[in-house]
Amino acid sequence: MRSKTKRAGGSTARARDTGPAAVDEYIDRTSEPARTMLKRMRAAIRSAVPPDATETISYRMPAFKRTRVLVWYAAFANHCSLFPTGSVVEVFKRDLDGFVTSKGTIQFPFDKPLPTPLIKKLVRARVAADEGKR
Repeated sequence: MRSKTKRAGGSTARARDTGPAAVDEYIDRTSEPARTMLKRMRAAIRSAVPPDATETISYRMPAFKRTRVLVWYAAFANHCSLFPTGSVVEVFKRDLDGFVTSKGTIQFPFDKPLPTPLIKKLVRARVAADEGKR
């Protein structure tokens, strides 16, 4: 028997599911309140990335990229996460006090307002770091 994975909103999917082909499809498949939070995250990220950044699905999650992925974001059962890389999380760890974080991830729970200015700040820092590598 194939294993099942837990998705936002409590639905389950077969582990062999191919996943969404586009960001709109990923968001449309997500139940509330995750869908609304993802749309707000997407808008915040889009406003902070350069105009030439494009949206893609990478590791079965929405992402913004240029020559490489800048940030990922995704919905889970009780939160949405932003994946701006470990170096960005480390630099802004004081700003992230009160949020659950791991090496390269920040969790934004559904029961709290989405900190849009903070997300923009994190994304701008990630873009700057990426530009420094070019």
